[in-house]
Amino acid sequence: MLDTLAQRLGLRTNPTIFFSAAILMVVILTVLLIFPDETGEIFTAGRAWIVSNLGWFFIMGVSLWLAFLLFLAFSRFGNVRLGDEDSRPEYTNVSWFTMLFAGGIGTVLMFWGVAEPISHFAEPPRNVEPYSVAAAQDAMSFSLYHLGLHTWTIFTLPGLAFAYFIYRYKLPIRVSSVFYPFLKERIYGPIGRAIDVFAILGTLFGVAVSIGLGTQQINAGLNYLFDVPNAVLPKVIIIAILTTVAVGSIVAGLDSGIKRLSNLNIGMAVGLMIFVLFTGSTVFLLRQMIETIGLYAANIVPLSFWNDAMATYTDEGGWGWQGGWTVFYWAWTVTWSPFMGIFVARISKGRTIREFVLGVLFAPSAFTLVWFAVFGWSAMEIDGIGGEGGEISAAVVESVPLAMFEFFENYPATVLIQGLAVVIVAIFFATSSDSASLVVDMLCTGDGEAGPVRQRVFWGVSEGLLAASLIVLAGEAGLTALQQVITVIGLPVFLMVFAMAFALIRGMQQEKIERPAVAPPEPPLTDEEKARAEQEGPAALTDER
Repeated sequence: MLDTLAQRLGLRTNPTIFFSAAILMVVILTVLLIFPDETGEIFTAGRAWIVSNLGWFFIMGVSLWLAFLLFLAFSRFGNVRLGDEDSRPEYTNVSWFTMLFAGGIGTVLMFWGVAEPISHFAEPPRNVEPYSVAAAQDAMSFSLYHLGLHTWTIFTLPGLAFAYFIYRYKLPIRVSSVFYPFLKERIYGPIGRAIDVFAILGTLFGVAVSIGLGTQQINAGLNYLFDVPNAVLPKVIIIAILTTVAVGSIVAGLDSGIKRLSNLNIGMAVGLMIFVLFTGSTVFLLRQMIETIGLYAANIVPLSFWNDAMATYTDEGGWGWQGGWTVFYWAWTVTWSPFMGIFVARISKGRTIREFVLGVLFAPSAFTLVWFAVFGWSAMEIDGIGGEGGEISAAVVESVPLAMFEFFENYPATVLIQGLAVVIVAIFFATSSDSASLVVDMLCTGDGEAGPVRQRVFWGVSEGLLAASLIVLAGEAGLTALQQVITVIGLPVFLMVFAMAFALIRGMQQEKIERPAVAPPEPPLTDEEKARAEQEGPAALTDER
């Protein structure tokens, strides 16, 4: 019946996966809209339990994943090519990087580039004096820990697993393919379908939360510049407009749409960063770039295992500072992992495991370090390191999305630059949405070819509707409500990614990787052979042997 329905609708997909995911998404949307208060209470209670009891599991897990990936990169498997042995990368390193970044956390850096360092600067996570030098250094260390190697680890592990099983084992482009070493042919049955449907729903929610954050920042910017009300209705209108832009890119496809938008957006973001660097305290920022590398290197290992275990429990939930920051980041980022993993795998065919791991981990992380060094240190210097805080800190207390716009008040061409920041956030939002839509479509079709236009448009519109519903559900609570939703959804996805590491190990062990044959050493000559060699020459023995 589902096959017939798919044919009548002109779809080219797996009907079971497509319709199951679509129906469940509609059901969730309906529940969110009809019972917003009850749903909010459930997510609030769920988040409180998870961060109180399993926060340590999130912290330990991501750090273990990072160590595992580095081990693979430098092991004998590092030279294994993700594809046939004669395959080569389809995209240049520059295009590959821009697509990685724009499809990944471009929106996040625009949202948190100023806000996170200033937040930790004003309210330090550890016991140091606010606005002090120590607070500034801690603020930068935590910001890079959250959005550097560890964030990209969450994308790299599933991306490597997808690429390995899709290109080495020639399996469909689906999350269930990663579990082939355990499930074998059952990936094509009910268990495999259930995994794929769950991955689609998790991806839709993860992207919807990102769209919600981006929409809050765009609305804050429009409110700051043009007095557009900072309310639910304008945010829903913003989502509708930008979803339309994203759908246009979806129709254009990966090479024409997403690649062009990604290159345009990364260029604009780099231009904005250069503007801040050269119109601000240039020498101070250049010096801080070098120091920031040292700060990150010195603190990444301690922070990777810091659990905020001595946090004081309170009546409000008692999970300490880390529950609202690190656990939220990891839970949110991991919901992106099916989408980003398959997206990264799709654009990385032909690269070796070593190239893949080191490229996906370090190239975006290096850009993130420079970004935070420029924006974070600039903001903290403006507010007064060693002082008592300033306008940017006050803006973060009032509304996190306002931080970027208050920050630009200290630079020339203020209104123009603030407007440009809104445009960059909007395009990052569009690239994330269209990338996710194409990937969700791939999860349904099982191959790398784009499905029919109507099919891709359906997922693009669905992401917009889900994001708008979360905005309505969040209401005045805003970011807090989005944190609650994504933390609850992130836990089962986190467990799934953990299982991917074991599947990858098992798959590598089971595959017969071709290696160059090494000729055995020649046995020593006998006395008879030595005599013949003297009489007839060495060639006589070589031919015989």
